[in-house]
Amino acid sequence: MPARAATRLTTNELRKRLAAFAHQWQGTSSERADEKLFTADFLACFGVAAHQYQREYRVTLADGGTGYMDAFIPGKVIVEGKSLGKDLKKARQQAEAYRWACPPHQQPRYVLLHDFGRFALFDLAQDAQHPCTLAELPRHAEWFRFLTDDTPPVITEETEADRRAAEQMAALHDALLRSNFSGRDLETFLTRLLFCLFADDTAIFGDDGQFRRLIEATRDDGKDLGATLAELFEVLDTAPDQRSRLLDEALAAFAWVNGRLFAGRTRIPAFDSTLRQLLLDCVRLDWSGISPAIFGAMFQSVLEQHQPDQSRTASRRELGAHYTSERNILRAINPLFMDGLRAELAAAGSSRARLQALYDKLPRIRVLDPACGCGNFLVIAYRELRRLEMALIERLFSKGGQSRGLLDIGTLSRVNVDQFYGIEIDQSAAHIAQVALWITDHQMNLEAASLFGSTRPSVPLVHSPHIRHANALRVDWADVLAPGECSYIVGNPPFVGYSNQTKAQKEDLEAVYGNTKGVGVLDYVAAWYLKAAHYMQANPLVHTAFVSTNSISQGEQVAALWSLLLPMDAHIHFAHRTFKWSNEGRGVAAVHCVIIGFALCPPAPPVRLFEYGDDIAGEGVESVVSRLNPYLVDAPTVLLDKRRKPLHGDVPEMVKGSQPTDGGHLLLSAEEAGHIRATDTVAARYIRPFLGAEEFINNTPRFCLWLVDATSADKVASPELKRRLAGVRAMRSQSTKASTRTLASTPHLFGEIRQPQSRYLLIPRHSSENRYYLPIGYLDMGVICGDANSMLPNATPYHFGMLCSTMHNAWMRTVAGRLKSDYRYSNTIVYNNYPWPQPLADKQRQAVETAAQAVLDARQREFDLCAKAGQHASMALLYNPDTMPAELARAHAALDRAVDAAYGYKGGKDDASRVAFLFGLYQQLAAPLDVPARPTRRRRAKPLDNS
Repeated sequence: MPARAATRLTTNELRKRLAAFAHQWQGTSSERADEKLFTADFLACFGVAAHQYQREYRVTLADGGTGYMDAFIPGKVIVEGKSLGKDLKKARQQAEAYRWACPPHQQPRYVLLHDFGRFALFDLAQDAQHPCTLAELPRHAEWFRFLTDDTPPVITEETEADRRAAEQMAALHDALLRSNFSGRDLETFLTRLLFCLFADDTAIFGDDGQFRRLIEATRDDGKDLGATLAELFEVLDTAPDQRSRLLDEALAAFAWVNGRLFAGRTRIPAFDSTLRQLLLDCVRLDWSGISPAIFGAMFQSVLEQHQPDQSRTASRRELGAHYTSERNILRAINPLFMDGLRAELAAAGSSRARLQALYDKLPRIRVLDPACGCGNFLVIAYRELRRLEMALIERLFSKGGQSRGLLDIGTLSRVNVDQFYGIEIDQSAAHIAQVALWITDHQMNLEAASLFGSTRPSVPLVHSPHIRHANALRVDWADVLAPGECSYIVGNPPFVGYSNQTKAQKEDLEAVYGNTKGVGVLDYVAAWYLKAAHYMQANPLVHTAFVSTNSISQGEQVAALWSLLLPMDAHIHFAHRTFKWSNEGRGVAAVHCVIIGFALCPPAPPVRLFEYGDDIAGEGVESVVSRLNPYLVDAPTVLLDKRRKPLHGDVPEMVKGSQPTDGGHLLLSAEEAGHIRATDTVAARYIRPFLGAEEFINNTPRFCLWLVDATSADKVASPELKRRLAGVRAMRSQSTKASTRTLASTPHLFGEIRQPQSRYLLIPRHSSENRYYLPIGYLDMGVICGDANSMLPNATPYHFGMLCSTMHNAWMRTVAGRLKSDYRYSNTIVYNNYPWPQPLADKQRQAVETAAQAVLDARQREFDLCAKAGQHASMALLYNPDTMPAELARAHAALDRAVDAAYGYKGGKDDASRVAFLFGLYQQLAAPLDVPARPTRRRRAKPLDNS
């Protein structure tokens, strides 16, 4: 597997590299002469060096023959190249034969074929094919993200209409920028233009094609086009009775739009023949097929991806904005209110009184999205309410369908866009949200017309959504919508981890939380939870649901957030446990999310929990539970705060490994260690094996200079030591931290030394979410444990067995924090709060120890087998679900039975059941964390924490 770069390559950097690659190799055609260098240059774009993949890799095929892969990264991809114009279909068949000839743990997910001019990426897991040309490679950089990340790419397949519309708008946008038309004027112009394009194909203006015919009637050189558009925008903002009687017929035919969309004079770009043609290309597309659910994401994508300085892209990334898919929006709004409303409709049956009550209720509903972006949540919520209202009108007034054509839908349809409120920090996105809601209103009017034979007019825009351009964490939400009038709060606030927050975002958090203890660990999204709770205190009938990063339901964030919400009587009414994010934009990064629905009142049954198990990209399975605690588990409400000592006094304390703080001067690669042994016998005496988490998990040799017992004479006599200690001293002296500068006086020592004087258990502080068990293992005292790990000195096989068990791993998966999607194992949250079985009989302890030794023995046998075969073995391979040895799996199953027996546990095998049991045990063993508001005074010293 290729090594990960220290800094993740950005999409822009990948595109830049691929553009240079495409330019360099255009016109190449000979497979034999150029394939090796071509493939090497392509992989180098993603930071994959020559030694990180196999070239001309030999495999024995199913028919006994021999094949050679052009390039092969085990477990990831086969690359095959053919001469220009050759049949790539045959090449795929050849590559698939190679794939099945690989050992199971090496079989790749992807096959990449090329003939130097065309590329085809096959995702064998999804049975999907993604073709492009050499010139198009930069545009599709995210397809190949798996070459730099372990996470597979999410390739959004847009409809043809969406894709072509985005590309045409991008071309027009770029050309306008080149003409020196930019800034807010450009954004306003494109927003208005998008409305006109959609309106022209959906009869908002009157007849289809009015706008197209107006543009086509302008001069070929485009000199009168700007003036024509300026006049049109003024006409669209002017009521018919106020328009000039001398107005041209073509302009006078346009319906009055109103709604302030076209209010206010802004600059209009000057056009030439090229710009006119680009606009015509946009106008001649069929915009009726564009979905408002992706309208905003598409348009925002145009604005971000085509700014020359990329400043807007950076801005949106800093905001933590993620455009939400319709599926994820429905996951929030359905259990929040739509399912309840639909249930009311079903329960009403033919009761006119109950139907009338629901019909009267719908226009009174008010929905607030305090981070509305381009309005996707509001758009889908409005659409669903309108459709429910149509079903009600059908039942109440149509007399079984007999009087549909006679109904006055303009009067009977009372749900309007002015029931929807939003707050958005990005002004262009706020504009788009308003336009998207108006477009959705028109679509719903068309649906009503097809159902009832008549509808209400879409223009003039009598009703307008209330979208406030503001920072939601600085504005009083009551100024946007009075709490007494609000029904529901829903949305997708920005996702920004505390380590990635800008100074302004940290100030936003402090503005909401004050000097509350724990605010420094909170994700940016947490501020919306507390802000919503304060808002709901004025009206406890308001219910809220937020899509959030799953980190807010894990680790130390839970106590920091819910210690403030619980005293307000906050209760979780429904939740989606961790699922993989998908949205309507291209090149979507993998994000792991939860949805939490809560209110300041106890939930009425049912309390709904949606779980995704091992398929976090799939559909959740719903279950009804008795309660949900802040960890999204059906268990007592307890908050796990950081503990300095373990919950039980009879287990060893876990400590963090030793931290070099050396600028890399005391750490050695295998090659560097070999060089020192060959050239500096003095320094060689102090070389010790060194393990970080990655080295331990992947069985990668690494070393360090461990100079605790080094003499002054040796430090002077060794050229290598003198050079490296000088480097450490310089690095520490230049640090901005006073504590690090102090360490400059002892450059030969690690910055923090905790190496035990006996055998110890090593626990990586970070581990992949794909592993069912956290890999841990015993090390001798001579192996230096780095600070990427924790250590358990004097650990017995019983302690090893308990920490390796599914019971403990289920606890870890629930309460540990995350680094991206990887688990973050901490001593203060995970280990010190873990409830061990009490009391424990000697027979039960012995059973756990015997089963634990069987796990160690199974591991060692696999390492011995690999060594005998000349193969590399590692904990990563042993604990990969696809390659785990059968004997090791059986040993873990036996260990789980022994640990379950020690607890007297007879519940389900799923994590939720186990964790519910453990929370109950924790509640019995420990005093729950105080629920009242936490003190604002900060502690003078923090406990040792490796979270």
